[in-house]
Amino acid sequence: MSMKINSLEIENVKRVKSVKLQPKEAGLTILGGDNNQGKTSVLDAIAWALGGNKYKPSKASREGSSIPPKLHIRMNNGLIVERAGKNSSLKVIDPDGQKGGQQLLNSFVEELAINLPKFMEMNNHDKAQQLLQIIGVGDQLLSFEKEEGEVYNQRHEIGKIADQKKKYANEQKFYPDVPKEPVSASELIQQQQAILAKNGENQRKREQLGQLQQQKTNQEEQIDRVTEQIRQLKQQLEVLTNQHAQTIADIETAQKTVATLQDESTAELEQSMTEIDDINRKVRANLDKDKAEDDANEYKHKYDLLSKQLEDIRSKKAHLLSDAELPLPGLSVDDGELIYNGQKWDNMSGSDQLKVSTAIVRKLKPQCGFVLLDKLEQMDMTTLNEFGKWLEQENLQAIATRVSTGGECSLVITDGYGGVDTATNEEVKQPDPAPQNNQWQGKGAF
Repeated sequence: MSMKINSLEIENVKRVKSVKLQPKEAGLTILGGDNNQGKTSVLDAIAWALGGNKYKPSKASREGSSIPPKLHIRMNNGLIVERAGKNSSLKVIDPDGQKGGQQLLNSFVEELAINLPKFMEMNNHDKAQQLLQIIGVGDQLLSFEKEEGEVYNQRHEIGKIADQKKKYANEQKFYPDVPKEPVSASELIQQQQAILAKNGENQRKREQLGQLQQQKTNQEEQIDRVTEQIRQLKQQLEVLTNQHAQTIADIETAQKTVATLQDESTAELEQSMTEIDDINRKVRANLDKDKAEDDANEYKHKYDLLSKQLEDIRSKKAHLLSDAELPLPGLSVDDGELIYNGQKWDNMSGSDQLKVSTAIVRKLKPQCGFVLLDKLEQMDMTTLNEFGKWLEQENLQAIATRVSTGGECSLVITDGYGGVDTATNEEVKQPDPAPQNNQWQGKGAF
């Protein structure tokens, strides 16, 4: 059962002389009147009566009155709260007639319900933390937000490096017509030496052919000289003839080999050797560009991984809040701030700020079924009616003040007086002006 105020009687507190009120059980009870008539004093008196001496006004007694303050509040479960006498001593009597004290009141009175400005004046972060602690996800969400911040900062740094690497890679000059690796001068020299050696071997074979041809000529001359000696030198002739035949065979073989020989040019290698420095410079430039692009792609990949990690964390945060039992539809927390219907606190209307504050305070201590609201002049009549209907729908009791004497006011306070005497059911009226001898003329006035 949520505790609400059934009736209240206040005398000689701040500007109040005598006010009696039976608030609506649910919805908005407005205390109206012009400025400086005692409206806020009523709320201060209720806060003092229920919240304890820490809410006692610095000048609690009405100025000019020798009668001490008197406060009498009856709750909807029959609990009676009184402050009276010279020291405004507290007396709490529960429905069974047993006496209690401030500890009993503290069990159902929510501090922010009687001091709503304390919540509304918190910074945005503290408001959000208050809500998160109420719904039991504050520590877990704080952990997610810390992790989110770390990953975001890490991704931000990686992103900057990736952009720098990509920019550096794009600025590098590229030569498409050079080899992938730098050219080695020693390899070119070895290739040149191999060709020269092969060409030298070819020359040796040519010289060998010339020698063989000369040998053939000499042998033919010798044959001519010894022709006359053939008969005497048959045996020698036979040997020479055989040698000659073999030589001819060798010549034929050599001719065939020489016919297939083709000298290779070293011009291309010589050109490469003269251009090797320029080629290698271009190759190194290409390798640098490839390395820069690889670095850029690597950091882009890291950035994408961190983005996915960031999305996962934010998804967990969203699920954490969507699964929590929030006190008001459309209310959430994003980046450490309260959000209601897509608006941050400073963009909410005054009525929405009151609605959010009231809902959070109600969630903070559900057994406290009332809240005190000061200065509702900011609300037009349409908004005021909507707020009142919302309070009724939520079964919440709100006692509020408004500078007005219109029909929206449940009670109009004039010069510290207002209400209906709960004992006689008659309107509390301001007494006639006090006579000059300052003798008491009526309750709450002199």
